Amino acid sequence: MSEPTVGSRPTLEAVAARAGVSRATASRVVNGGIGVRAPLVDKVRQAVDELGYVPNHAARTLVTRRNGAVGVLIAEPEFRIFSDPFFERQVRGISRELTVHDCQLVLLWVEGSADRDRVARYLGGGHVDGALAFSLHNDDELPALISRARIPAVFGGRPPAGHDLDIPYVDCDNRGGAREAVRHLCALGRKNIALIAGPRDQTSALDRIDGYHDVLVDADPALLCQGDFTAESGARAMAELLDRRPNVDGVFASNDLMASGALRTLRERGLRVPDDVALVGFDDVGSVAETTEPALTTVRQDIEGMGRLMVRLLMRLLNNTAGDAPASVITPTTLVRRASA
Repeated sequence: MSEPTVGSRPTLEAVAARAGVSRATASRVVNGGIGVRAPLVDKVRQAVDELGYVPNHAARTLVTRRNGAVGVLIAEPEFRIFSDPFFERQVRGISRELTVHDCQLVLLWVEGSADRDRVARYLGGGHVDGALAFSLHNDDELPALISRARIPAVFGGRPPAGHDLDIPYVDCDNRGGAREAVRHLCALGRKNIALIAGPRDQTSALDRIDGYHDVLVDADPALLCQGDFTAESGARAMAELLDRRPNVDGVFASNDLMASGALRTLRERGLRVPDDVALVGFDDVGSVAETTEPALTTVRQDIEGMGRLMVRLLMRLLNNTAGDAPASVITPTTLVRRASA
């Protein structure tokens, strides 16, 4: 049996010849088809390994009607994507689960109208089998853009109100986690508990505001300050809170980055955490929560696991010939107690 020459690319015919099967049988095995007996599947896979055969993408697409790629759309500026560890963990979960399904991740971030036009053309051009989109904002055009592209999709986070699309999502119990954080501060005997909220055009931030008010129904409006999920906004909000209400003795920050910024301001003002001010965050991003001084008490959401769940829902959509959308998933949260509260 002849071996491929140096530098040549092994063909499917060569795989079939080495395995002792027809080209059609080899094609079914390589492209994930069914109806081939297990011993023949083993022979074909062994031949693939021995020859170093790599399927031709164009030919495989014709057979499977799949590109083997999924678009991951993030509606945030580039600097946020690379500076916020939340995104890194969610993309890591997505990437790992896509690897299980032999799919390639195509990262697309959307900052302005020009990006939306480019992404719309890309999705509509049939380059990906489906889309995963997260960090959506109220005025975001991504849901409509995905709908026009007519590709299966899953959202990360509950989409904003007004997007009446039959697209499943994966989210955590933002409201319940916020309630648990505030109840913990109350149980510590804190009387003036402030909230550093996230941007009000995102459902996760709104749900955490609602969770705060579920516990502190009559909270003084002066105890609520706005941030944007960055550490810098947390530092500014904490300074504003202290200027307005110097007697603040507890703070719930709507994510760990804002909590880290608040902690910096408290230290600069000569206040001790948790002695003078107890502080709780949200996310449990280890690179933030475990490295602050003191270590941050926070609400844990399984960020990487949520990324994996998004992929699994998308695969169910891609493999569901009946066309029924899987149900959305809300994952639980857990309060992780450390030294800050």
